[in-house]
Amino acid sequence: MKLLQEKIMREGKVLSDDVLKVDAFLNHQIDPVLMQEIGKEFAKRFKDEKITKIVTIESSGIAPAVMAALEFGVTVVFARKRKSLTLQDNMYIAKVYSYTKQETNEISISKQYIHEDDRVLIIDDFLANGQAALGLMNLVQQAGATVAGIGIVIEKAFQDGGSKLRESGVRVESLAEIASLNNGTVRFVEHAVAEVK
Repeated sequence: MKLLQEKIMREGKVLSDDVLKVDAFLNHQIDPVLMQEIGKEFAKRFKDEKITKIVTIESSGIAPAVMAALEFGVTVVFARKRKSLTLQDNMYIAKVYSYTKQETNEISISKQYIHEDDRVLIIDDFLANGQAALGLMNLVQQAGATVAGIGIVIEKAFQDGGSKLRESGVRVESLAEIASLNNGTVRFVEHAVAEVK
């Protein structure tokens, strides 16, 4: 997605060979026009999947998930990272290791919001080691629902999360795939474009 790549180049900050900071438009301050385009792109890519629900994780996945949900005309359920006094019982729970924060969290979703007849699109802001997406898949599978696909805003293709998820047989669509952050420079994965004859 060219618009997203341009935004990353203009406003993203490479903090190390592994860390890209995009808080100017995605995970602290949100660019709503960009999020709307991201939602449309996810809807286009998964249009044939009969999506009935979108699942994400708080908090950075919520904006792109809501915009995609508007396009699909479905609801969004976000997994919570912290326990709430109003959400105690009847929960699906999974453990997720955060590479960025170097800690393990329990994520949870109320059982009343995902059902076995749901076809779920999982959406998240980043894909690095795949732990958040695997945790969300676990929650959906506990409900007996179908994971129809995973939509990722930015994938760090140089880490193994994408290959892990794809090897499990789930369809993964990433809007921007980063090949490298070496030497403070963002390099995107180049996709071959077949010539039409």
